[in-house]
Amino acid sequence: MCLDIGDKRIGVAVSDPFNTYALPVETYHRQNLKKDLEKISAYFKEKSATAIVCGLPVNFDGTASIQTQKAQFFIDKLRETLDCEIFAVDERCSTCEAEEILIAQGKSRQERKQMVDSLAAVEILNGFLNQKNK
Repeated sequence: MCLDIGDKRIGVAVSDPFNTYALPVETYHRQNLKKDLEKISAYFKEKSATAIVCGLPVNFDGTASIQTQKAQFFIDKLRETLDCEIFAVDERCSTCEAEEILIAQGKSRQERKQMVDSLAAVEILNGFLNQKNK
């Protein structure tokens, strides 16, 4: 399972059973830390996931930003909540790539807003799976 963690939304994606490609699940609209962790835990169990890949937003030069710290805080809380392997991976450009895909598909601004985070999670997970399967 993969998460694209933002301040307002969390994009969720899962891989196929053979870990070869990713599929979007949903864009979850954040409420508060407790409810967010409960929802992610529910997704984890519902999808029979074995690990979580979390996008870590870094600056273009690879340095940490405020968003990096916020995502890392959520990842740390997730580690306290779930007993599974959790990977934090560089997510640079994942949202831009997802946005470009949706624009190419002719999606409206409102449609893109609802889908971009789960599609960004797909981009992050596909990158992780490609690297793992090499």
